[in-house]
Amino acid sequence: MSIKAQLTSDLKDAMRERDDRRRDVLRFTLAALQNAEIATREELDEPAAMAVLAKEAKQRRDSIEEFRKADRQDLVAKEEAELAVLAPYLPEQLSREEIAQAARQAIQETGASSPQEMGKVMAVLMPQLRGRADGRQVNEVVQELLAGS
Repeated sequence: MSIKAQLTSDLKDAMRERDDRRRDVLRFTLAALQNAEIATREELDEPAAMAVLAKEAKQRRDSIEEFRKADRQDLVAKEEAELAVLAPYLPEQLSREEIAQAARQAIQETGASSPQEMGKVMAVLMPQLRGRADGRQVNEVVQELLAGS
């Protein structure tokens, strides 16, 4: 079952169960998928649909961070609940150690030895980790490894 079909099915279930938060999050996510299809003028394949889901999750993580800075716990709780609704549809996120292991391999492949060569490493690493790791975290790990080598 495609991710879009799964979201649609789960939306119907949420409507039957009168789960307003889940219903709203699924509607917004389906709308984002539809907007992406309109923008590309073709139906999204699974990797593209997963990229849209990852973008939706990232927006919520960024909002949580900003709301924490502003000490808005009510909005933090709302965004965390929305992120929890999206989490089952996202691929499992890699741990920091798994990211570091992949980064070491990419550093070895590229022969990078200084932080100035970070772009080469990221160009090899990000396509491998796309959707399974936050780019900011990957960036931090690569910086640490290159600074320490």
